[in-house]
Amino acid sequence: MSPGPAGHVTRSPKSPRLETAPGAPLRRSLRTADGVTIDAAHDPGAESSGDLAFIVAHGFTGDLDRPHVRRAAAALARRGAVVTFSFRGHGASGGRSTVGDREVLDLAAAVAWARELGYTRIVTVGFSMGGSVVLRHAALYGAKAPGPVLGEPESAGEREGRERARTDAVVSVSAPARWYYRGTAPMRRLHWLVTRPEGRIVGRVGLRTRIHHREWDPVPASPVECVPLIAPTPLLVVHGDRDGYFPLDHPRMLAEASGGHAELWLEHGMGHAENAAAEGLLTRIGDWGAAHAG
Repeated sequence: MSPGPAGHVTRSPKSPRLETAPGAPLRRSLRTADGVTIDAAHDPGAESSGDLAFIVAHGFTGDLDRPHVRRAAAALARRGAVVTFSFRGHGASGGRSTVGDREVLDLAAAVAWARELGYTRIVTVGFSMGGSVVLRHAALYGAKAPGPVLGEPESAGEREGRERARTDAVVSVSAPARWYYRGTAPMRRLHWLVTRPEGRIVGRVGLRTRIHHREWDPVPASPVECVPLIAPTPLLVVHGDRDGYFPLDHPRMLAEASGGHAELWLEHGMGHAENAAAEGLLTRIGDWGAAHAG
């Protein structure tokens, strides 16, 4: 379930879908390069500089309306505009989750929308599964991207689409370095959820997450394989020393793969992803993004 060609990240032809509450973020349905409808929201931020936007990529079983995602977005909105979205198979978005593979196209659609809105400095901030997606996205759409995603001939329109989806700085929080990790109890439970028919029923009914039944074919490049392709785009890797899903060898592998390019923050006492990210950490991430996004 690897991404198709990276170009032609387009909006849905539908009109913008506004929230009913005054001052609520602008809601829009986006359409990915492979035709999936993605639910997205734009908040211009309280003190935006006008050219900076953070794109928040949530973790597996999250969505843009979850309280922990809204809390992260609110913290980042103090430094710039924020675009949040629900990955395919999550929340009000269409499709089914591929658990980090084709989700790259969802992020690309959100980044392209932010550039349509006029933002010229883009920071992608991903948590857990979203943390792996921002790494793969930066490698596929970044300055050193090795051409079309599948190595196929690329039209001028597709090249333009890849440029619209480019990020200027990357923050990966609580991400895995490698696929198929089962070394912790939470990851063994997650693999049951994804790979077993009864697990996917639990995901759909109990967690509002629709999971694709097919295995990856081909297996996408892992986050640690993608990291060397991200430079010169600034990269920050953040991980908690009490993460119950991925131990500290994961962020250390990612930082080492960058060849000294990535900045690594190991957060004392922090658990996993958005739920564990303290207000102070989110503020520091916002400051880092504002300083490094060109």
